[in-house]
Amino acid sequence: MSANTLDTLSDLVRRAIAKGADAADAVFASGTAVATGVRNGVTEELERSETTDLGLRVFVGNKAAIVSATTLEPARFDSLAEQALAMARVLPEDRFAGLAENSLRGVYNTNTLDLADTAEPDTKTLLERAREGEEAALAIKGVTNSAGSQASWGRSQIALVTSRDFAGTYTRTSHGTSVCVLAGQGEDMQRDYDYHGTAHLTDLESAAALGKKAGENAVARLNPVRPRTGHYPVVFHPRVASSFLGHFIGAVNGSSIARGTSFLKEKMGQQIFADNVTITDDPTRPRGLRSRPFDGEGLNAGLLTLIENGVLKSWVLDSRSARQLGLSSNGRAARGTSGPPSPSATNLAFGPGEVSPAALIADIKEGLYITEMMGSSVNALTGDYSRGASGFMIRDGQIAEAAAGFTLAGNLTDIFASLVLADDLVFRFGTNAPTLRTDALNIAGA
Repeated sequence: MSANTLDTLSDLVRRAIAKGADAADAVFASGTAVATGVRNGVTEELERSETTDLGLRVFVGNKAAIVSATTLEPARFDSLAEQALAMARVLPEDRFAGLAENSLRGVYNTNTLDLADTAEPDTKTLLERAREGEEAALAIKGVTNSAGSQASWGRSQIALVTSRDFAGTYTRTSHGTSVCVLAGQGEDMQRDYDYHGTAHLTDLESAAALGKKAGENAVARLNPVRPRTGHYPVVFHPRVASSFLGHFIGAVNGSSIARGTSFLKEKMGQQIFADNVTITDDPTRPRGLRSRPFDGEGLNAGLLTLIENGVLKSWVLDSRSARQLGLSSNGRAARGTSGPPSPSATNLAFGPGEVSPAALIADIKEGLYITEMMGSSVNALTGDYSRGASGFMIRDGQIAEAAAGFTLAGNLTDIFASLVLADDLVFRFGTNAPTLRTDALNIAGA
C-alpha cells in the first residue's frame, strides 16, 4: 500500500472535519487471497479473491457513527462524510466514545516486524502442495479416505488515519497448509488432521510432514473406548490446550469487565493460576501471526503481561473499555471497516512450564490425554465449563488406547488454579500453549 493511500485517507478525514465532525478516523483494508484444495487427487477448490473495504468514523460531541464503502473513491468522500455526520447527530450520546488520547503521531509505513513475505506462489504450486500433503497422508497404512487437503496464500494491507495526526499502514502475508483424512471403515471410521500457517513461506512446515502426521493421527484413533464416568487427571495436547487461553482472554476482555459479565471481574491482583504460571500478549513478535505495528486506534502496543506468577495483572483494553473502567488503553484495539474498535489479544501465550510432557503424565494411573475437543458450553459469568472431547487413555503413566464419546466438565476458576504446564511450548499459532494438565475436571463417559 502506497503513501498515496494514506494521503487519500487523510483527505477523507479532513473533509469530515470540515463538514462539522469534532473528530474522525478512516480505515482501509485491501487483500488478495488464493485458496486451493484437492480430495483424492481431484481438484475441489480453486479460488482467488480481491477485496477492498473503507470505513469512516465520525464524532459529534459524544455521538459517533460509522459508514463503509468498498472502494477508495475521492469523488464519494463528501457524501460519505455527510452521511456519517447525519447518522451521528441522531444517535444517542456515548460518554465513553472518542479517539484514543495517547495515540501515536506522524506517519508510520514500516515492516519492522517482518510480516510481509515476497514469495507469492501461483495456483499450480499451491495445488502441488495440497496434493503432496494428501499423498503423504494416504500413504499411511490404515488410512482409507481423504477429507481434503488445502493450500493457501494471502496478502493484506491495512491503513489507518485519524484526526489526531496519526497515519499508519502495514502489510502482512499468510501461507497455509492443512490435511484431513479418514482411517478405518464404516461406523468404525475415524478422522484426524494437521495444519500449519505462517507469515513467511520459508517457515511453513512441509506438506509431506503435515500429511504424514494427519494420517498417523487418524490411524491412532481407531477402535476407541469410552472412558468410565469419574474424576481423574486430564492432560491436553498443545493444539487443544490453547483453548484455555481463549476462555481466559474472553474473561479479561475490558468490555466484558465493564459490563460485569466475566467470572474474573473481581479478581484483579489476585492469584488465578499456580505461582509459576505466566501469560503474555505480544503484538511485536517478528513474523507473528497476529503481530501489528499499531493497534486499531493508532496506539503503539508492546508486550503485555496478563498473568505474572499466577496473579492477574491487567485487562485487555481499547480506549472505550479503558474509559469505562477509569484506566488507560493498553493498545489492544482491533477493528474492521464497518464497526467500532473492540479489545482483542494478539500473539497470546503461556510461558513454558518446568517439566517434560512425559513427566507430566508419569504419575497418572488412569487418566485422559485430549487431542480434540468439540462443542462448547462455557458460562462467561460463572466459569462453568463443559465440552465434548476425544483422545487417548493414560494408563500407568503411558498414553494407551484411543478414547472417545465423553464430556469434560468443571469450573474454569478451579481449572485455571490447577493447571500444570509442560516445557514443550512452541510458537506455532496465534495462541500458543504447552501440554497442560488439570486434576479439576469430571468426566461423563460410560
